[in-house]
Amino acid sequence: MTQMIKTVRGHDIPALGFGTFELKGEEGVAAIRTAIELGYRQIDTAIRYGNEVEVGRAIREAGVPREELFVTSKIWFDNLAPDLVPKRVDEILERLGFDHVDLLLVHWPSKVVPMGETLAAFEEERTKGRARLIGVSNFTVALLDEALDVHNADLFCNQVEYHPFLSQQKLLERMGRAGMLLNAYQPIARGKVFQSDLLNALGKKYGKSASQVTLRWHIQQDTVGAIPRSARIENIRANFDIFDFELSPEEMAAIHALARGERYTRFDWEPVWDD
Repeated sequence: MTQMIKTVRGHDIPALGFGTFELKGEEGVAAIRTAIELGYRQIDTAIRYGNEVEVGRAIREAGVPREELFVTSKIWFDNLAPDLVPKRVDEILERLGFDHVDLLLVHWPSKVVPMGETLAAFEEERTKGRARLIGVSNFTVALLDEALDVHNADLFCNQVEYHPFLSQQKLLERMGRAGMLLNAYQPIARGKVFQSDLLNALGKKYGKSASQVTLRWHIQQDTVGAIPRSARIENIRANFDIFDFELSPEEMAAIHALARGERYTRFDWEPVWDD
């Protein structure tokens, strides 16, 4: 099965990635290793997930050359001070067993550390070659405006919640002007897609599930990728089985029309969302 590749700012990234949140211990290693063996080549982790050791081990056990993988990690908002960033990157690389990550993200925006200081520290990591690319996660249009227009940051992507029930149109338009990738977490809306008559009907039409239709909807958008996660082998396999059919423009539009402002990732520290 052939993976779809997105080219963003001259860099290639697999359109479909594998999220590793909550995948720890031997079961976590097995799930991540299986994903790689099935063909996933974008692997997403974070300091906060506490599983970078498992990710690194799974990659080594899968036997896929490091240069064939696109590995992301993220730094939590309480470690974004410029003197802390290089220390956190040291730890990330040690746990993974790598000399670099492909993408280093600000996990959540800080309300304390000036953004310009953090982005300068991230850029320094990119200059050193310890992160091939840098980006952000959970940034709104206003935060992106500051990062791009005020601090002139060279950002590859913004990782945010995105699924058929949550429109990110404003963000997509802003990121499109900047040539950035939107990488979607919670892409199947914590399983809510299985309650959609439209998504189930499209699944029946193509011999797929509602979640497979949803992931196909994500990756058919020019500047969108998706990083579903699962610990179940059958779901890991099914999520990757989305490259043998294509939704029509009318079907894509119908799925977009399902948006009703539902957001499933909510925290006290979140920014004021665009919606």
